[in-house]
Amino acid sequence: MTDILTIARQQVLEEGRGLDRAQALECLSLPDDRLEELLALAHEVRMRHCGPEVEVEGIISVKTGGCPEDCHFCSQSGQFSSPVRAAWLDIPSLVEAARETAKTGATEFCIVAAVRGPDERLMDQVRKGIEAINAEVDIQIACSLGMLTQEQVDALSSWGVHRYNHNLETAKSHFSKVVTTHTWEERWDTLQMVREAGMEVCCGGLIGMGETLEQRAEFASQLAELDPHEVPLNFLNPRPGTPFESFPLVEGPEALKTIATFRLALPRTILRYAGGRELTLGDLGTKDGLLGGINAMIVGNYLTTLGRNADKDLDLLTELQMPIKALSQTL
Repeated sequence: MTDILTIARQQVLEEGRGLDRAQALECLSLPDDRLEELLALAHEVRMRHCGPEVEVEGIISVKTGGCPEDCHFCSQSGQFSSPVRAAWLDIPSLVEAARETAKTGATEFCIVAAVRGPDERLMDQVRKGIEAINAEVDIQIACSLGMLTQEQVDALSSWGVHRYNHNLETAKSHFSKVVTTHTWEERWDTLQMVREAGMEVCCGGLIGMGETLEQRAEFASQLAELDPHEVPLNFLNPRPGTPFESFPLVEGPEALKTIATFRLALPRTILRYAGGRELTLGDLGTKDGLLGGINAMIVGNYLTTLGRNADKDLDLLTELQMPIKALSQTL
């Protein structure tokens, strides 16, 4: 039987065809002593099909906490006894956050809200925020506002939102163990509307929520079917007061196998470091992931947790001679 990495070298690196579900499972199941080989191949794929540039993004929550949904990993749910409480960000603070994000060299600023979907008040706040940012800061604007109606999709597109984030979070077969107040299909429908409206689709998930390796492979194949422009990879940072507060952190080698496998399943996609990496991978693992398929990162803090210091990330990119993707290249 031909070795999976030999197959992947021909299929993904040479032909540009991503791994299928069964092949992804083989990579996820490789022993730790083959991790270096797996990461090296994923890095070759990234360099050939995406190039050396790294896309840098900052995020800010315009509406934090008080969400009615029961996503079991999320401290912003109003259903759990987590310490996060509902709060709104005013427009001047939003503009200042965008300005500080741009100073890092980031090309994208994502406005996020903890909601099932935006109501009229939130849409109005987002519209005003986008107008204010565009008037003062040279940066692309993305949004993550939950599930949308067609009217809301059309509005965001008309306001110049270039990318919309809505994570599927996990494999379809595992979703009901993570969320019960809405379905995987509802999220999928929003993503299809976003694509049809001409915005870029950003869709990823969270690793370490009790899913099996088979379900991680399933998730990789479902993302490949969706074919998003960007896939943010989060690793569970168990939050106090949530149903997943006692879940263990994903081990470093396991996280790196996941990164490399997702790169091999999605050879041309922007694969972005997101939440949890500073705990799961630390400094050395963060470097390994950038040399194992990652080609984008969120810098600074996340929505309810502290991220890795932005200067450390930017210094690491300099050390690895990975240029930050210029704004002109994202337009």
